[in-house]
Parts: sequence; structure tokens; C-alpha cells
Amino acid sequence: MTDGAGTKLRGYDKSLPIALLRAREATMRRFKPHVDAHGLTIQQWRVIRALADSGPLGSKALAARCVIMPPSLTRIFRALEARGLIRAEAAEDARRHVVALTGEGRALHDRMAGASEAIYAGIEAAFGAEKMAALLALLVELREVAEAMPESGDWPERRGD
Repeated sequence: MTDGAGTKLRGYDKSLPIALLRAREATMRRFKPHVDAHGLTIQQWRVIRALADSGPLGSKALAARCVIMPPSLTRIFRALEARGLIRAEAAEDARRHVVALTGEGRALHDRMAGASEAIYAGIEAAFGAEKMAALLALLVELREVAEAMPESGDWPERRGD
């Protein structure tokens, strides 16, 4: 297949974004029933996990850590606050919105953690612990490389050599 400029595109099944999306969806299907059973969305669970792991966080840091857009994070905060799972905390800078888990939020995390870890362990056992460690390291490296690349479309032309 070629684009408008006549450049031949790699096959669809060889597309990195598609492969990453397919792997994400297949992996998340393993966790979704567990998260659903506790009345949470996957994004809400990511926020709870991040806060349990790090303690109180500001909105900007939490959005980056959880890979959630700020407008979505605002809706997630409302839902989790309404359930009594998170609370706003005072911040040195009044413009920052800092949140933390409540005791109820921590208890929910602790109830969910065992089953979540068991799901992860099952995936790791099927895939292989060494391969999982290598994959995670490669994904971190790929993210770092992609983040360091220029944002513009000023890519060097590919050559056949």
C-alpha cells in the first residue's frame, strides 16, 4: 500500500501502534471483569493504584502517571470522591489540586490487590517471567526514545540501504 506521496507502508499487521493496541486490549480483557466486579472503571482503578503506590499526588502528576487526559481525570475525581474513595488535600500552591486515598479507598485497593496480582502472575507465567521483564524494559526504552524524538513531521527520508 502507498500513501499519497507514493511511499510504501508496512503491512497493517506489522504496524507498531496496532500491535501495541492489540496487546493492550488482550491484556486488559484479563483485568476488566475483576475491576468491573468492584464497580470501577479501568481508569478509576489506575488512579487508585497510583495513589496507593505513591501517596497524595497533584492532578498533573496523576494524569501523567495514569496516562489519563486532564478532563477525564476531573470526572474520575468526582466519581471517586462521591464514593468516598479519595479526598482533596491541602497543597502549598492553592492552584494545585492534590488528592489522596481515604481509608475506604485504601481498603478497596487492599481488597483488590491480591486478585489483581494473581491475574498479572497468570499472564506472566503464560508469557514467561524473563520475557515479561524484557518486554517491560523494552517498552520503557521505546517510550523514552519516542518522547525524545522531534514533535514535528521533519523526518529524514527513508532510504533503501
